[in-house]
Amino acid sequence: MERVILHSDFNCFYASVECFYHPELRDKPVAVCGNVEQRHGIILAKTPQAKKYGVSTGEAIWQAKQKCPGLITVEAHYDLYMKFSSAARKIYERYSDNIEAFGLDENWIDLTGSGLLFGSGEKVAEELRQTIKQELGITVSIGVSWNKIFAKLGSDMKKPDAITVITRNNFKGKVWPLPASDLLYVGPATTRKLIRYGIRTIGDIAALKPEFLRGLLGKWGETLWAFANGFDISPVTKLDYVSAIKSIGNSMTTWRDIETPDDAWKVFTVLSESVAGRLRKHGFRARTVQISIRDVNLSWLERQTKLELPSCTAWEISKKAMELFLKSCDFHVSLRALGVRACDLSDNSSGQQLMFFEDAVWREKRERLESNVDLLRGRFGKNAVKRAVLINDDITGESDPLTHEIHPVAFNF
Repeated sequence: MERVILHSDFNCFYASVECFYHPELRDKPVAVCGNVEQRHGIILAKTPQAKKYGVSTGEAIWQAKQKCPGLITVEAHYDLYMKFSSAARKIYERYSDNIEAFGLDENWIDLTGSGLLFGSGEKVAEELRQTIKQELGITVSIGVSWNKIFAKLGSDMKKPDAITVITRNNFKGKVWPLPASDLLYVGPATTRKLIRYGIRTIGDIAALKPEFLRGLLGKWGETLWAFANGFDISPVTKLDYVSAIKSIGNSMTTWRDIETPDDAWKVFTVLSESVAGRLRKHGFRARTVQISIRDVNLSWLERQTKLELPSCTAWEISKKAMELFLKSCDFHVSLRALGVRACDLSDNSSGQQLMFFEDAVWREKRERLESNVDLLRGRFGKNAVKRAVLINDDITGESDPLTHEIHPVAFNF
């Protein structure tokens, strides 16, 4: 049986919600922004009116206002966005229990087998479009296809408040002329690499031999070839499915620029405690530590290295992160943000390889100590036990990354 997959994407989601609660902002250039005082002053979403001036997601507020002097900026209210996201999901559940979120504002819906109940995918998409507009007061664009990749492409092709159907008969004409960067998971780095070889469209990817793409991009190259040719068979995740945790990480934009190794050490200490606490909570140890570095010019890099032994302690993670940082950064430009990620996870219940010269008792005591600190902080607050390096800390702003709102985003390869 041919699959029927929908991808529903809210139009200008954050901005639409803000305009719903503030009707006086409708039909005006509006941008939803991060908190400037916490140095998160970038554009998170914008209305179509702001987009006409060239305002783009991710740019600094001052840059956006140079393009659009009359731009109205409002602060994000994630509690409201979560409310609308949850309400939309309940609407999708009227048609299917196979729903997979892709961020707050996007969902795949698998309608395979429900045609006798609800009709064609296009008919259901139209009903969803109208229902969301009537019940929630904002609009969606919906793509309909036989696989997830083309369904998402469809929701992006015609905006706002529209439906695009991509079938086996028309996908070569609709999909293949699109830029390669429109294909899901093709980020800026991959796009630049493809362009160097004259590969500019999705059709160019589809026409190549998978062996060539594998040589160019590794195993991921064959996956992109399959996506471009409509061979994606990945399932839509069911509501009760809990996906495997492959990594745990946090990042932080600091309250002032990071200008010395001591500054960086404070940030890595806070981030590593968050990451290690979550590792212990989920019963994992990490074999690999990855760091991300963003400077004041918004240039960005990542580095990673292996731990000697799998670990779930902030002490080992922060030391390895700092060691990697010192090899990667010379402070010729001040830094704006740092991140720490624990990867290559293993279950705590599995056996641990011992090293001949390793003090296993010391490592066990360290884990017990940090686990007890977790209990104290859980009962008396995050500042019940504090590392000395963070006393009078003026760079992390007493942040607790563990409590930050985390929203899924697409990977950029």
